[in-house]
Amino acid sequence: MTILILGSGGREHTFAWKIAQSQLCDKIFVAPGNSGTAQIATNVDIKVTDFEAIKTLVIEHKIDMVVVGPEDPLVQGIHDFFLNDEQLQHVAVIGPQKAAAELEGSKEFAKEFLFKHNIPTAAYESFNANNVEDGYKFLETLSPPYVLKADGLAAGKGVLILNDLNEAKAELKSMLVDAKFGTASSKVVIEEFLDGIELSCFVLTDGKNYKILPTAKDYKRIGEGDTGLNTGGMGAVSPVPFATEEFLNKIEERIVKPTINGLIKDNLPYKGFVFIGLIKVGDDPKVIEYNVRMGDPETEVVLPRVKTDFVEILKAIAEERLNEIDIEIDDRAATTVMLVSGGYPEAYEKGKEITGINNVEDSIAFHAGAIIKEGKTVTSGGRVMAITSYGNTYQEAIKKSYQNIDKLHFDKMNYRKDIGFDL
Repeated sequence: MTILILGSGGREHTFAWKIAQSQLCDKIFVAPGNSGTAQIATNVDIKVTDFEAIKTLVIEHKIDMVVVGPEDPLVQGIHDFFLNDEQLQHVAVIGPQKAAAELEGSKEFAKEFLFKHNIPTAAYESFNANNVEDGYKFLETLSPPYVLKADGLAAGKGVLILNDLNEAKAELKSMLVDAKFGTASSKVVIEEFLDGIELSCFVLTDGKNYKILPTAKDYKRIGEGDTGLNTGGMGAVSPVPFATEEFLNKIEERIVKPTINGLIKDNLPYKGFVFIGLIKVGDDPKVIEYNVRMGDPETEVVLPRVKTDFVEILKAIAEERLNEIDIEIDDRAATTVMLVSGGYPEAYEKGKEITGINNVEDSIAFHAGAIIKEGKTVTSGGRVMAITSYGNTYQEAIKKSYQNIDKLHFDKMNYRKDIGFDL
């Protein structure tokens, strides 16, 4: 098969790395890709939302399957674009259709889906610029901290958690009236705050059947001890040590099954990855959010633990026979630590040369915000590289990642030194 991966991050490098191991695939394209995918695939400089350019590429290179990494093309309907085009209908697309992608595209849609199908989640109400005053009143009924979520896609930055009521009211106004997050915050969901420990659950579905991949825990805040600004993710650990068999059963029975059944009942066509952001409150799991694709950096610890041929799994999703596949999981733990540009998640400089990559041993360096320029690997984004390691315990794995990070360097390189320490 010839396979196209859409995206340019650590998740997409991990996809390419895993697909390259398959006997079923002999050519991989990545659009736009990065310096890591360039080593194992052909990078093509196309934006993930330029559907016409993607179509031309698919036809020209007789591509059999498109694996969609990020959420934007899914929310904009790339799967539907393929289904509605006679020249593309035969191409398998891994990712939900537009109607189902609303689970990530709209926080309000996701909350309505959760309540409709009796899936445990936080109480909420949603507001727009016309009823800001009602929003203030609703905030007054809650106890702090207050959770405000922009309804639309805000590149992972549209969630605010605030302790002060007046500040929460001011931010609500800033989001709705002053368009703090542009059109993404033309509607805002206000939620009750859930106190607990977070984890990520990844589910594969072909629209009828499902398989659950290993759990992971990621670290969102920039600073040690989970302090500072939210980021796209600073590191991850898999499996999650506190997710006992009993707890995993609760996740499957109360959350995964009703989610998949809800997709079928609501006629939301879904072939791909369902990311379920969970929080453990006491001994019970509740849903914080859905994403309609794999998480990043969780992909960098979940996929390395999947031993089954990944293309075999993707084919089974496309052909609606996921029930026929057994997915074998590596017993070892996997951990990853994200190297980021100085200043991230706020302003940062690009184009810094990355050295020491060839000295990494017994770990995998998944490239994210990095490209090849004049023969050198240089930084091109905030999250630059994810250093993944295996270990018999997650402590052993994390130690290897940190040992290899010592060999890497770029100007103002930053990373968290406490990934996994809270477990």
